[in-house]
Formats: sequence, C-alpha cells, structure tokens
Amino acid sequence: MSDADPGRAPLGRDDVVHVAHLARLELSDEEVELFTAQLRTVLDHAADVAALDLSHLEPSSHPIALQNVMRADEPRPSLERDEVLGAAPAVEDHRFRVPRIGGEAP
Repeated sequence: MSDADPGRAPLGRDDVVHVAHLARLELSDEEVELFTAQLRTVLDHAADVAALDLSHLEPSSHPIALQNVMRADEPRPSLERDEVLGAAPAVEDHRFRVPRIGGEAP
C-alpha cells in the first residue's frame, strides 16, 4: 500500500492465494507473484485516489451531463415481408422458423 494508509499491511502473496482459492482459480507460483505485484499497484493507486481532498466538489452520478438522445418513434418505410423472409434460412407459415430452445414442447 502507499503512504495514504500506513496502518494497513500491504497485499501479500497469501492474500492472492486466498482470493484465488475463493474464486476457484488454480494459479502457478509465477502467476501468484505476477498478480500480487499487479494488485499491489492497483491498490496503491486506489489509496492515492482515496487520499485526495474532494470536499470542494459536488457529488455527481456522471462526469458529463446526459440527455435523452432517442429519435422520435415515427413510422417509415421498411423492407417488404416477402423480401425479408426470402433471405431467411428457414420459413414456416410466413414466419422465421427457429430451432426449439432446450427441448421446449411445440
């Protein structure tokens, strides 16, 4: 961990092995060492961010103001039904024929 949280012990190899066990992951010794170093870096960065004084900023749910960008729902010309069904791999009763799902009864 960085100096932002001096009371907390740095992430160790045993921590990574424990989390891997909980996630049911089998890691080699090389992977444990690699992930320990990578996770330490991530946690150090998170501690640096947590240490920032943000009291002068207003809380927000998104950094950029959002607006509804949906187009109007207006009827407009589309493809002819026979043309669409003509391109389908299988048709039945003027509809797309699709395989059954999970043995579902007809």
